[in-house]
Amino acid sequence: MIKKIFRLLFKTLFWFLVVSIFFVLAYKWLPVPVTPLMVIRNIEQKQDGQKVVWKHEWVPIESISEDLQLAVICSEDQKFLSHHGFDLEAIEDAIETNKEGKRLKGGSTISQQTAKNVFLWPKRSWVRKGFEVYFTFLIELFWSKERILEVYLNSIEMGNGVYGAEAASWYWFNKSAGTLTKYEAAALAAILPNPKKYKASPATTYIQSRKEWILRQMRNYGPFDLKKKIPIREK
Repeated sequence: MIKKIFRLLFKTLFWFLVVSIFFVLAYKWLPVPVTPLMVIRNIEQKQDGQKVVWKHEWVPIESISEDLQLAVICSEDQKFLSHHGFDLEAIEDAIETNKEGKRLKGGSTISQQTAKNVFLWPKRSWVRKGFEVYFTFLIELFWSKERILEVYLNSIEMGNGVYGAEAASWYWFNKSAGTLTKYEAAALAAILPNPKKYKASPATTYIQSRKEWILRQMRNYGPFDLKKKIPIREK
């Protein structure tokens, strides 16, 4: 009986590793057509009796404004180009906050968010965090930073039923992602903490203040070259 259980566990682990690595390698080159969050949001809209909205269009990173690339890095993960998937200082800060507030708070990098968005469910738990660490390790191992950001910008939620930079650009500003201005890019980055609640246009007082903060970070960032992995300069 014990041998059967161990055999079953071994087979389950083996096939999980095979399937997960297969998809990570496939998405190194192929567009991600749908994510678990998109499906969940679609179900939620139907259950709530809302009009079903699903806007998503994959575009290569060359068709996404470099200002938007920089804006999300400055907003979400300024060490993105220099870390290997995890920001240890941010994780330590999150742990301290969780101890004080007794709630689970993330210190997630763009790599971690990408792993979560593409392969996992959105609800926070230690189990999901464990899988998130695993998939983050895989994409950092097999993908380039450019690819991670490309998948992130094409998969991230940027409005109610709006996913990815191209769909968000048309939804909020009626233009393509490649033609966004610095101010429009900062506005999109500003709503990422809660894209179902916040609006990129017209901006509320809070979003306007976040947008201005992001613009300052963009000016202070220094040279930005995703292919050469030029990190934020020391202040």
